[in-house]
Amino acid sequence: MISNQIIQTSIDELKAITKVDLCVYEPSGMMVARTAENADITSQMVSSFAASPADSQVIGNNHLMKIYEDDELLYVIVSRGNSDDAYMIGRIAVCHLQNLAIAYKERYDRNNFFQNLLLDNLLLVDIHNRARKLHVEVKQPRAVFLIETVRAKQEKQERDNIVLELLGGMYSSQTGDYVTSVDEKNVILVKSVAENGNPEALEHIANTIVDMMNTEAMLNVRVSYGTVVQELKDVSKSYKEAQMAMDVGKIFYAERNVAAYSALGIGRLIYQLPVNLCKIFIEEIFGDNVPEELDEETLNTLDKFFENNLNVSETSRQLFVHRNTLVYRLEKIQKSTGLDVRCFDDALTFKIALMVVNYMKYLENR
Repeated sequence: MISNQIIQTSIDELKAITKVDLCVYEPSGMMVARTAENADITSQMVSSFAASPADSQVIGNNHLMKIYEDDELLYVIVSRGNSDDAYMIGRIAVCHLQNLAIAYKERYDRNNFFQNLLLDNLLLVDIHNRARKLHVEVKQPRAVFLIETVRAKQEKQERDNIVLELLGGMYSSQTGDYVTSVDEKNVILVKSVAENGNPEALEHIANTIVDMMNTEAMLNVRVSYGTVVQELKDVSKSYKEAQMAMDVGKIFYAERNVAAYSALGIGRLIYQLPVNLCKIFIEEIFGDNVPEELDEETLNTLDKFFENNLNVSETSRQLFVHRNTLVYRLEKIQKSTGLDVRCFDDALTFKIALMVVNYMKYLENR
């Protein structure tokens, strides 16, 4: 439904051009907008006309006309004046507001359609029928992006409105892109992509969104995205993948602003493990010496050591410590945990265990 403010603006502009006063009523007779303070027609007259089969009627110097949308009576418009010009202006106003109503309804229906599509609430036959009615391409490669604002000065709703507005300016439905939201957590971009949909292109889109939000709105955002799907019916699959990428990214890759479902690696596997199994694994590996009790210096050393593929020389250089100092730290870890991270198998076990610990801490906080 068109807002009253839009209707008021529309008839004000028509009045400024034509000098003809216009009033818009609901079928019940309640006034929606007007350009003249004194209306010489009552709400009872309007409601009686709305209930009649006639599409237009003249009462005094008032021309009453009906505005329909899909055979549903939306409004009654009244143009004031004795001349034929007043009638013609009224007809123009009817066409203008009727087209506005259709455009707004289509926009609403399209948003509603994509929300239900993402939530997997539509049957296959409904997807095809509604897509055809809303002029949405069925066979088009698409990927779903989730954009979540990191805590800032603005309220969550205000931040999301800013994100919606900026994304709407960047990606329009004319190019096959759709921006919507289905909950209070994220803003969703359903993006049309090229046939190949290569990972580099998707990552570039995600980084562009992060940079643009930071530059234009001074907002820090986290972006995740699913894999490319070829048909409209599979968009919900990409959406679920993007949701998982967002959660897994927060747990295991918190330092990154972009998380791709296809690049989650071992984190995706751990995310799907039962909690009890995680606890048993941690107890078997570490016993009472859980890694979260390690000091920050040791954890930083391990992160850098893993980052450099277990290369002692390169790690000591980047940490600005002597090689022997680094070896001492690694041997200290071996004594406390029983794992020699200089050995690939032990390093792999230790890395997975650290990720499992982070996952359990995430579950506790949630």
